[in-house]
Amino acid sequence: MSPTPPRRRATILDVAKEAGVAASTVSRSFTNPGRVNQVTREHVLAVAQRLGYAPNPMARALESGRTDTLALLVPDITNPYFAGVIKGAERAAARAGRTLVLGDTQESVTTEEELVRRLGPAVDGFVLSASRLPDRELQRVAELNNLVLLNRAIPGITGVVADFASGTRQIVDHLASHGHRSAVFLAGPPESWSGSRRWAGLQEAAETAGMTVRRVGPYSPTLEAGAAAADAVITSSTTAAVCHNDMLALGVMRRLLDRGVRIPDDVSIVGFDNIFGSDLCTPALTTLAEHTQDAGERAVDTLIHLGLQRSRTEQSWQLPTHLVVRASTGPCRIR
Repeated sequence: MSPTPPRRRATILDVAKEAGVAASTVSRSFTNPGRVNQVTREHVLAVAQRLGYAPNPMARALESGRTDTLALLVPDITNPYFAGVIKGAERAAARAGRTLVLGDTQESVTTEEELVRRLGPAVDGFVLSASRLPDRELQRVAELNNLVLLNRAIPGITGVVADFASGTRQIVDHLASHGHRSAVFLAGPPESWSGSRRWAGLQEAAETAGMTVRRVGPYSPTLEAGAAAADAVITSSTTAAVCHNDMLALGVMRRLLDRGVRIPDDVSIVGFDNIFGSDLCTPALTTLAEHTQDAGERAVDTLIHLGLQRSRTEQSWQLPTHLVVRASTGPCRIR
């Protein structure tokens, strides 16, 4: 028995014939309802629904200059941190009737450039999360597309960032309260804007608290990179380590425990992001939490507003952070 061929998709001409109106009336019923009599429009929409007709988004884009599609690019889609960003962004896009396209830049400047170039003509704008592109390239992107940066701040481009100044003070105050007088910062990628802000905040907070901090790295922000970073912690003779993100912190803890280093008895470990699973490891990870869903939602809402206003703005949003204290940090025991 041969398979049943798929049913032909209804066209605007099918709707017009069935409704007894011109094709232009069907088009206006969807794209410019104010120019169609309400009774006629309701009749057209009912016929369209019965026939299973939906306007061709590409055709609508040619008329309006908008695709109603937005792009969100993240450096690593497997990193749980970005799950919250994606969820918040998708929620905002759905609420506004927009389609969200997700791209993984794989921590690569070249890949990010290629995705922006390829998607640019097909979307109404970009949210670039933790972008690795140089400032000059981001300025060029903003000249050609509506653009909102997430976890990145550049003059002249709208951004949504976390309050790392307050967050790093919370980390240092917590460690100092346990008697730690020194710490190492296990740095992430050199081009990471958030990484540079975290390091600057730790330096400033440590100076105020009378602590010393030293930067070690860079390391890839992954579990696998934790082995090398952990060995650096051991040779540094420090009593506390602050990691670029939770993924690196979890890898560090795994390696330290394998080598017989007790956490937090021998060394305290702090991460950034409060990803899923940071409270399921042993010991549970102390980490600085960001409002990632709020950030993703705010970024997409702002991007849509930029598209409607057809203007650029330098306004940036700073979202609060808070330290989640768990078992990976504790009193300093001089080694």
